[in-house]
Amino acid sequence: MKIGTQDIKNNWMLYTLTNQHNMSISLLNYGGIITEINVPNRHNQFENVVLGYKNYADYENNPNFLGAIIGRVAGRIQDASFTIEDQTYAVEKNEGIHQLHGGSGGFHQVIWTVNPFQTADTVGVTLTHTSEDGEGGYPGTIKVTVTYTLTNNNELIIDYAALSDKTTALTLTNHSYFNLTGNLSATIHDHHVTMDSDDFIELDSGLIPTGKKLAVTNTPFDFRSGRKIADGIHATFEQNRVVGHGYDHYFLFNHDKQYNIVVIDEISGRMMKIKTNQPGVVMYTANGLEEGLELAEGISRQYLGICFETQASPASLHHEGFPTVILDAHVPYDKQTVFSFGLAE
Repeated sequence: MKIGTQDIKNNWMLYTLTNQHNMSISLLNYGGIITEINVPNRHNQFENVVLGYKNYADYENNPNFLGAIIGRVAGRIQDASFTIEDQTYAVEKNEGIHQLHGGSGGFHQVIWTVNPFQTADTVGVTLTHTSEDGEGGYPGTIKVTVTYTLTNNNELIIDYAALSDKTTALTLTNHSYFNLTGNLSATIHDHHVTMDSDDFIELDSGLIPTGKKLAVTNTPFDFRSGRKIADGIHATFEQNRVVGHGYDHYFLFNHDKQYNIVVIDEISGRMMKIKTNQPGVVMYTANGLEEGLELAEGISRQYLGICFETQASPASLHHEGFPTVILDAHVPYDKQTVFSFGLAE
């Protein structure tokens, strides 16, 4: 097991974690961005299964949030405002009248302090950052720690911890775009997804939650027995159409299965299993991925990757009955998501 480092530019460092099976994960201290995850296919060929830019300089803007840590609040905050303890806070409007993914000064655009570590069977890095009270319009000075751990079981464990001195809004996630075909050899149309979820949140034409939960039964959102992503891309169902033909929705987990999500690419044989203590996930099928970007293995296009943004729901700031993003003062935030890589049986 080893940790490699590479000086990129302007205090940017690239860290590469490699386990005893030669699975590797590369990430930047800038934005905590995962740039590569290399895992074998059924023929033991190692290929990258996430989207990353060919030129590191392109991460500086990164409007598609490739691979980044997202915060303070992942997702869209309606009208870029919320109320906590009878006080209303206005945050940056960076998507029309709403805020997306923490605004332009979000955690995806800060240089994190990195401390590598190694144990008998793991290798990883701990990233830390302090966001001051009022930064981006959010209350509370908050200390955030994100730990990436690579195990010899080919697991990527992401641990999120935070502590705020004021009650605030917080839900963190990672915005990697997965493509299990390897080296972007195909789109994600044929990715087969199984998800332990009975309900998802309805969106309006501005991709803002309406406040309604919809049952997945008899819709292209029913992944309980598994289905291909293409089902939603080609569906005439209104909720698939409203997001640009695909998915960009919050699914509420039942937490009845060992894994919340299982993804299989039949051609490569790769399988990715996800388990988390987060209450749900935004599954985004890159319906709005900008086309023509120079990625490491080719040119970007629609449906080239799929994001599984495990998190609470910012809809809770405006509607009751949704997993809350409110973090009380001096109460630790402690969340974990595990991505396990292997081969389908």
